[in-house]
Amino acid sequence: MADPKNRRTRKRSRNGFLDILNGFLTLLVIGLVVVGGVLLYGVSQFYGNGPAPADTVFRVEAGNGLGTTAQRLEEQGLISNRYVFQLGGRALERQAMLKAGDFTIPAGASMADILKELTEGNPLRYAVVVPEGWTSWEAVQRINGDSNLVGEITAMPPEGSLLPGSYDYLPGDTRQSVIDKMQAAMQAQLAEIWAARNPDLPLETPEEMLVLASIVEKETGVASERPQVAAVFVNRLREGMRLQSDPTIIYGITNGQAPLGRGLRRSEIEAKTPFNTYQIDGLPPTPIANPGAEALRAVANPDSHDYLYFVAKGPVPSDGHAFAETYAEHQRNVARWREIEREVAAQAEADAEAARQALEAEQAEEAGETAPAAPQ
Repeated sequence: MADPKNRRTRKRSRNGFLDILNGFLTLLVIGLVVVGGVLLYGVSQFYGNGPAPADTVFRVEAGNGLGTTAQRLEEQGLISNRYVFQLGGRALERQAMLKAGDFTIPAGASMADILKELTEGNPLRYAVVVPEGWTSWEAVQRINGDSNLVGEITAMPPEGSLLPGSYDYLPGDTRQSVIDKMQAAMQAQLAEIWAARNPDLPLETPEEMLVLASIVEKETGVASERPQVAAVFVNRLREGMRLQSDPTIIYGITNGQAPLGRGLRRSEIEAKTPFNTYQIDGLPPTPIANPGAEALRAVANPDSHDYLYFVAKGPVPSDGHAFAETYAEHQRNVARWREIEREVAAQAEADAEAARQALEAEQAEEAGETAPAAPQ
């Protein structure tokens, strides 16, 4: 017959095991509930509306990781919890996909939206734009005036060494880095265009092509005229004629640091300076501006014609030029241009006189006088 005491001991042992098991299961359920609650909270935080009150520009610095980015987002009030953002980024395996640059974060953007923007979106574009025909001095002034760039330009770039165009950068890039890009682009473009030039050009080096292209760039504001203007100068070089380009004289006066702001004086045209192509044979010693690729191509492969002269057709650059093969024909074109100049000057004087009379009549009326009736 079994011992009642042993039966009670075994019963207590089974009850104790069940108690431990029940306790473990209870803790497990509680843990699962807690973990589920945390996950639910994290998901709701990650995908729910964010705290940004307005559209904000946020910068990801080059080399910043997910942790640093999350911290800065939280500090700027764009997310509510950096750790949720980090965990979400790691769960989606985007920790190595962050892009450097400035991004627009919309008002109320969720962490998920922000993460997608920083890893898939396009950073805001920052660019320096240097127009064709600007001098190196003008280009440096524009680059120095861009507050998103840092540092100093170590030296004034040689005239003609910069390829005009639009150059992207990231805020915090150095000004010298933009100059370096422009110079590298010009070297590449110059080599490519020189290699594809007309072999019969009266030019010996890529540098001579660059000098002539800078003159062509300053002579015409009409893009389609570049090959024609280039051909005029090429024809003159072949004939041993002087280039006689006004912009070269102006560059010798201003060094490319300011517009002349007036017409050339006779003394300036007659002055024997290195840049006065009315007085020197061939090309000036350096470019007079930074020509664009199209001006370089125009010089490398100019039009085929016999023109040796050109003069403006009208008072604005977009009017273009009248071309001539002979000096007599050129003189007729010049006479037409002088007539246009006189008409423009007369119209300007008439407009100014009308403005003066209108102002006088207005002031007389304010003084209580009555303007006399116009004669019949």
